[in-house]
Order: sequence, then C-alpha cells, then structure tokens
Amino acid sequence: MAQIVRIQFTTAGKLYDFSAGKTTVKPGDRVIVETERGKSIGQVVAGPIDVEDSLVPEGIKPLQRLADLADLATLAANTAKEKEAHKFCLSRIKERGMDMKLVRVEYLFDGSKAIFYFTADGRVDFRELVKDLAHAFHTRIEMRQIGVRDESKMVGGIGICGRELCCSSYLREFEPVSVKMAKEQNLALNPSKISGQCGRLLCCLSYEFETYCNLRKGLPKCGKRVQCGCVDGEVVKVNVLDQTVTLKTTDDSLVILKGEEIAPENVSDRVKKPPQQKGEQQGGDKGKAQGPGKQRRNRPVDVKERKKEKPQ
Repeated sequence: MAQIVRIQFTTAGKLYDFSAGKTTVKPGDRVIVETERGKSIGQVVAGPIDVEDSLVPEGIKPLQRLADLADLATLAANTAKEKEAHKFCLSRIKERGMDMKLVRVEYLFDGSKAIFYFTADGRVDFRELVKDLAHAFHTRIEMRQIGVRDESKMVGGIGICGRELCCSSYLREFEPVSVKMAKEQNLALNPSKISGQCGRLLCCLSYEFETYCNLRKGLPKCGKRVQCGCVDGEVVKVNVLDQTVTLKTTDDSLVILKGEEIAPENVSDRVKKPPQQKGEQQGGDKGKAQGPGKQRRNRPVDVKERKKEKPQ
C-alpha cells in the first residue's frame, strides 16, 4: 500500500498527486516538493490516502519534507520580489507604449525564474521588454499570455451575486458554458446579467443546468396543446421549479395544472385553429389578390347576357 496526498500551489489551483512516503502530513501542511519547474512549496489539500501499489500513477514523485521557517521566509521574500517586479514592469510597458495588460508576476520558489502573466488582443513584440527585466532582476524571464478567464482567477473580485468569484475561491477548472444553459433556466438573455467579471458567461450557469433538464422532462413546452379532463388549451407558461404549467383556453382564461396531472398522450403539437369562414381563401392563394383573368373565369355568366353578346 502507498499513501498519496493531493497538493495545490495556488488558492483554487489545480491539484497534483504526490507520494507521502515516510513523511507524516495532514491537510493544511506546507510541504516542499520537486516539480518540473524545480523545487516548489505547496499546501496539502487532501490525504494521505491509501492506494494499492498497482494503482499508483507511474512516475509519481515523493514529498521531500515539511516546510520550515526558513522556507516560509523565502516564500515571503519571493512575494515582495513579485510586487517590485510588477511595479517595474508596468512602468516599462507604459514607457514603451505596449498594447498589453500585465496581470501578475510569479517567482519560482528557488528564484531561478520570474513569470510575467499578461493579456493582449493579439501578438506582442516584448523582446526589448524582456531585456529590461533580465537586466533589472538578473534571473530568467518568461512572458506568458493568458485569457480573460485566467485573469479573473488570478486577480479575484466580487461577482454580481455579492460573493467572491468562484474561479478565485474554489473552482479549480473551467467548464464550457453556453447560452443554452441560460435559456433552459428561463433567464433573461441580457449580457450584463449573465456575464461575469471576465466578460464571459457566468460559470454558475452550469451548476443547476442538469437539474433543470431533468425537471423539465415531464413538462410540455410552450405552444403545445394539452387536453386534461375538461380543460383544453395552449401552454403559455412553464414553471420548472413548481412543476406546473399555465394553459390558455379558447375563452382566453388561464388554468394552472400540475405536471403530474398531464399524461403524455394528452399533449399534441399545436392548438386547433377555428374553422375558416366562407369566402376565405385557402392554401397557397391566401392573402394573394387574383388577377382579372381569374376573376372573369370564376364569375358566373348569365345565359341572357350570352344571347345579347351574339352578333345580330
């Protein structure tokens, strides 16, 4: 049996599995691990979890040790360096008039590299900027362009619900969100109402989408014709949460029925239209004026008139 722990390197960041080995840890502990980017400090989120040796992922790395006071001091020093580098980079961007927005600066734990995260509408030539940064901080520089959703996750903020943004508080991965989710929940398709701080559709639109789809399965859609007992009308409103539908009958009265009262065989595609009055046109000629030739052929002719038209 092997013990596996799950570690995050940033708040609400992606989780990575490591082998606990002989190190005794618990959730909340700061630990030192070896990653592809070098030595890093992370926080235990879950574990240790006992896993069969045959199920242990191949190439999993072990924890090195628990973080001590010196490691925490190094982390605080890196945080101070990040603020300084952010301020310096902003001034250089402004001086050079570059069309880019600096979001965040991250120093690796061992100080071997500084990563500058930015957003931009297109490609940016930042070669001269990298030279300025390398000369000022004497470390490797990496410029990394990110999207607006990643920007919101890094910066954080308060959403329209009044709470901290989901992406910066607990949402570890972004899921695809579509306008269909808003339609299914009968939300107003107002961009200012269904968009987040990043300008994209709200992540929370996907939270209850599956529930709404399941609740809507047994209810007829708007425009359908329903016959239930002595009630016959068209569905004009559907309340998914209350599991009720509102019908408009032929006498323009509104009737509310529960979804469980409506059998599938009592639902048809459309409401029957009232019969057409005499003289109304049918088919493809509806609404089209007939030419004079057609009017003459369709007009009844009196026999006496025909006799008068004969030459004398």
